[in-house]
This record gives sequence, C-alpha cells and structure tokens, in this order.
Amino acid sequence: MSGGRHRRLLDRLSVRAKIATVVGALAVIAGAVVVPTAMTASADIVPQRQTIQGSDGKDYWVENHVDPSALKASQDAARGIGTRPEYLVVWAGDENVADTAVPQVKKLPGSLAKPLDTVRNAAPGPDFMAVIDATKGSPTYGKVVNTATVGPLVENEPHHMQYAWHKGNKIFAGGLFTAATYVFDVSKLPALGLSGISLPTQTACGSVPDAYWVTKDGNAYGTYMGGPIAPGPCRYTNGEVRSGNGFAGAPGEVVRFDPTGKKIVEAPAATTTPEDPKQCLNLPALSNPTCANPHGIQVREDLRTMVTSDYAEPRTIILDPVKAPSPNLRRTTVRTWDISDPDHPEVRSVKYLPVGPRSGAEDPLHNENRAVMETTVTNQPGNKGAFAMTMQGGAIYYTADMTAKDPVWREVYDLTAAVKQIDPKADTGSGLNGGWLQTSPDDKTLYHAVMGRQPGSLGKDDKGTAGGVIALDISKLVGAGVNATCSIETTAQETDPGPGCPTLRSALPINPGETAGGPHWGALDNLELGQDGFYRETENPTRLSTANYFVARTGLDGDHRVCMVDIAKDGDMSLDRDFKDEVTGEPCVDFNRANWPHGPFGNAKPHSQLFVTADGDIK
Repeated sequence: MSGGRHRRLLDRLSVRAKIATVVGALAVIAGAVVVPTAMTASADIVPQRQTIQGSDGKDYWVENHVDPSALKASQDAARGIGTRPEYLVVWAGDENVADTAVPQVKKLPGSLAKPLDTVRNAAPGPDFMAVIDATKGSPTYGKVVNTATVGPLVENEPHHMQYAWHKGNKIFAGGLFTAATYVFDVSKLPALGLSGISLPTQTACGSVPDAYWVTKDGNAYGTYMGGPIAPGPCRYTNGEVRSGNGFAGAPGEVVRFDPTGKKIVEAPAATTTPEDPKQCLNLPALSNPTCANPHGIQVREDLRTMVTSDYAEPRTIILDPVKAPSPNLRRTTVRTWDISDPDHPEVRSVKYLPVGPRSGAEDPLHNENRAVMETTVTNQPGNKGAFAMTMQGGAIYYTADMTAKDPVWREVYDLTAAVKQIDPKADTGSGLNGGWLQTSPDDKTLYHAVMGRQPGSLGKDDKGTAGGVIALDISKLVGAGVNATCSIETTAQETDPGPGCPTLRSALPINPGETAGGPHWGALDNLELGQDGFYRETENPTRLSTANYFVARTGLDGDHRVCMVDIAKDGDMSLDRDFKDEVTGEPCVDFNRANWPHGPFGNAKPHSQLFVTADGDIK
C-alpha cells in the first residue's frame, strides 16, 4: 500500500471512529438515547419493569412482557406431562436502519424523516432477552413466552453471553456498540431481573465487550475486544499502563465482574513489549504494536488457566465495515493467562498460530491462521488440551497443554475436510467463516458452527458456500494427552488429517443451498431431567441450539432463525422439526416477525443463547 493511500485510509478510519465514538459511546454514557414509547405491549400483557441505578446516577431497567396465555399453557403442559419447564434464553437486538451494511446505504428506501410505517424498521426499538419454551413435549414448545426488554439504551448490538449456564449463575450479556455489560437474574424464569449494569466509564481501558465466563464463585471474566474509550495511555487496576488508539481499536482487555456487574479488575491483554509489527497492524499505529483484541474466552479453574483468542481490531468491523485494508488487522494470536489469583489475571503466553499448507495460495485474509475467533478448553481432570478456531481461516488448532509456559499450537482440522458434507456444491473449505466452538463435557466431541462463505470471497468466480454445524470426534486427540502428534502440514492432510486427528462424526447443513446461510453461534443443552422431576447437569447433551446472525453492518447478516438440533446416541445430528415457529409453523424460531410480546417492533437479531431453568427446578 502506498504511503499516500495509507495516510488517507488512516484519516478515513480516524474520522469515522471519532464520529462513532462521540455519537455512540458518549451518547450512551450521557444516557442520551432512549427507547421509543409510541409502541406498547399487547393488550393482554402487563409489562413489569424493574429499575436499578447505574454508576452515572441514571435509571436502567429490564421490563418483562410475559405472555399469560403462553405461560399458562406451558405450565399446564408441564404439570400434565410431569415435566418442569426448561427455557432457551436468547439475547437479541432490534433490527433497524442502522443495520444497513455500508455499501448498501445508498440503496435505502425512502427517507429517515418519513414515518416509521413507510420505512420498515427505520427507528431503533428496544433490545431484549427472548424467553422461549424449550420443554420437550410441551404444546408451547418453541413459543416466545416473554421478552425482557432493556432500557433506556438502544443499539446495544447484543452479542455474547457466557458459554453455559449453571445453577445459581447470573447471565452476563454484552453490547458491542454501547460497551455495556448487563447482568441478569434468571432465578425466577420466565421473568428476568436486572442485577447490574457496567457502563463504559467503569471499564475505561477497554471497549466492545464480547464474551464471558462465569467462575464457581459467581464472578465472571469478560473479554473487551476493543481499545480504551479514549485514545492515549490508560492505567489498569494493577497500576500498569498501556497506550491505546481508542474506542474499538487496540489493545483490548479482560474485565472481572462480581454478580452485580461491579468491576473487580481490568487486566491488560497487551504485553509490555511490542508484539510482531508485521502481524499486529494497528490503525492508527501504536508505538508498541499489539494483536491484543480478545474475543473468545474459556477457563479451567482447576488448572488456574484462562485462554483467550484475538480476533480483530473491531473498528474495521463495527465502525467502518468494509474489506480490511490489510489481512494483518485480523489476528493470528492466542493468549493463555495465569489465574492463580483469580482477581489478578496475568498473560502467561502470546502464541502466533502457524500458517497452513494453503496459506498464500489464495487471499491472505483466508490463510488458515487468520482471524482467531473462538477457543474452548477440555473439561475432564487430567486433560489439559485447548482448541482455537479461525473464522476466515476456516481451521481448528489444538494445544495439548494449555498450562505450559510456551504452549505449542498445531493445526488439527481444516474445514475443507467437511465442506462437501455441508455443501456438496462447494469447491473449497477455505474461508468458510467458522463460529461457535465447544467441547462436550466428556471431552469426546467438538461442536463447531459454520457460517459459510459469501460469493466472491475468494475471487470473482467464487460461488460461496452454505453453512451448518459439525461434530468432530476428538477422543483420540485428547486421549493422547501431551503426547498428541496430530499436525496438518501438507495439502493432502486438508481432507485426510491422519491418525490421531479429529474425524467428522456428523455434519448438519443449516439452510442448505444458501451461501453464507449457516449459524454463527450455538449452545449445548447441558441440562437433563432426573427421575425426581428436577433438572441436573449432564456430560452427554442430547441437543444443541444454533443462532443464525453475525453483525448486520458487516454485510454478513443471516436469516435470524434460532434452531434446535437433536444429538443421537451415535453422535448423529438432525434438525428438531418439532421446535417450530409459532407464526410460520416452520422448524426453527424465526426472529423476523411483525409482533413481539413487547409490541410491534418487527424483525430482531438473535445473536446468542443459553439453556436455562428456574432456580427451583434444578438440583
């Protein structure tokens, strides 16, 4: 890139970032954005609002809109079939004109000045938690029984929560655009309470919260992918200082919260020394280059280790979502942390994932090690392995010992090996846009959501691919312990990794035939019903749920459906066709609808979900 072009690009990004920071983050801090009041809930629904005071002295709330008819039917059915209710809680955003991808802005119909009824979904509405009946056998299976809206903030862009819910947990949920973390109480489902909210001023050294992990004491770690709210040096809780290039830039951080959303610690993800300047591009540039943009996060408390994956400098996604000017804005790094003192996590290692055999053959943005989105840890005592996956790279990596001072990461699976099972018409598995990644509790299966690839991603003749969810048998790989030798190093291994490597157990296309039509996120149902009628946690989940939405402003949107997937004893996955939308009657719950329990706000964007039951229904 020429010097002049590079400077112009920096100027453009800087201006847009400043505008977005002022209009977005500062408006949030000031409480300047409020939910419209013109639309109200259905006549037979009585909203119940709970309000708390934020650190800025302003009121923040959750408002439940429990559908009495749906709730009664669900409860009657539960009593009739002797089953306590189980719910799928989905964190969703209101769809409106702000979700338009930048290249499509000029094609917007009408004018923002026109009334709402002439410009569909133009005005922002409330973001919400949708509470869906997930009780097998219930006549209201798949019905939305409550929408718990949040306010006064809108345009949170609801993103991730923790990866699994356990009895007594609060739910931690983040907003990409508002840099806010909400803490929900789900002990009295289907109603939700608001236990706390963390505002940007409380986590000044980071922005763009992504994912969370709740520890056994009820506290939680959260990844803040973006840089400090304001450019310049920022002092963390432990007194260390790092310099950042501002909101949605770099470096990000990890924040530890208590169950009320109060900050315990802000911990720097960046090292004190510069990271590889060739791989860690920052815009605007930093004196100490860094790839520290943590996205995925998982924890092994027994091993006193946390693993986070660096995805991207997020301003190129949420503030100026155009094609990245350099592939080096998509990260190749994984960080392991020492959490011997849980309230003072420290980075133990920063490792650059190795390139694979197809690196350099196509767009470098789709090299195997590019855009490390998620990580997942093993669970069983004695196992120390951890996995990481790359979104645009379309590959899965593994380290046999996450506790090592200098862990070795190897590529162990290329999505090329599964692409034909997901999409028979696909030419290649590279750039398949992987998403959610989760080990089963027994460490035998690795589940992975695959979004698919948009047409033209690999060139003008690229027709793209469909997406779905795959299940990999990882028993041999994990069972080998620190002696695992699986490593993809040749082109032949892209489709046949070899002995000891993961093998495809099952592949389920979602929206077959539709390019980039697969899910971004998912959740395993870690709850099972005991003979005494109460739920307990299980090591052998029999179903999972997927959500088909990424970030609309990137142009990678999705069809906004939440699906249920059955897992047979042999590991084969199939779409649960009994989990139907209450409006269309088709499998999967469709969030593109005109009306919700909280009113006629139109389409919504479901990003993440959790299987949950009321506190009194689980032991």
